[in-house]
Amino acid sequence: MESDKSDDEQAAALRKKLIAARQALPDRLERAVALQSVLRVWLVGRKEMTIGAYWPIKGEFDPLPALYRWSETDDKRRIGLPVVDREAGSLKFHVWYPGCPTELDAYDIPKPKGTEVFEPQLLLVPCVGYGPAGVRLGYGGGFYDRTMATITPRPKMVGLCYSNGFLPLLRSKPGDLPLDALITDDGVVWEAEG
Repeated sequence: MESDKSDDEQAAALRKKLIAARQALPDRLERAVALQSVLRVWLVGRKEMTIGAYWPIKGEFDPLPALYRWSETDDKRRIGLPVVDREAGSLKFHVWYPGCPTELDAYDIPKPKGTEVFEPQLLLVPCVGYGPAGVRLGYGGGFYDRTMATITPRPKMVGLCYSNGFLPLLRSKPGDLPLDALITDDGVVWEAEG
């Protein structure tokens, strides 16, 4: 049990270091522009009509402009932002659109207020860091893993991260769900077959 605590402490320290590095990137704006472009092109061929995303915090990449452009081409397409379901410890996705009413959640992150709930077919998730073959380092709360377990059929899960978050030695832990794709400012750096 002592080694687990040590692993948890090491992961927390790594997260803190990666978040600080992301916030201090001198070229973060240029990286964001590049990642917007990569995401917009990647979305062109997607068949999904509902995409869950996130409100960017702590220097994360903002996927909402690319998603808004994606939604403009078909009025049946919907974008959702997460709202914490406290009882289940998971997330519910509520429709979001530019200018929709929002309120702060328990973590002081804006969430849609009074919009429809839906289950996304594709889920864009922020990565604090990432490793080979779709391994994601998140914030450690397990919200996305618990959420994925409640949605049937399981949506495709795509990680978004700046390329400076690559951790070549990062390995998944039991219970971690692998990503189906990983997109950075360098392009689509990993995508599952099939």
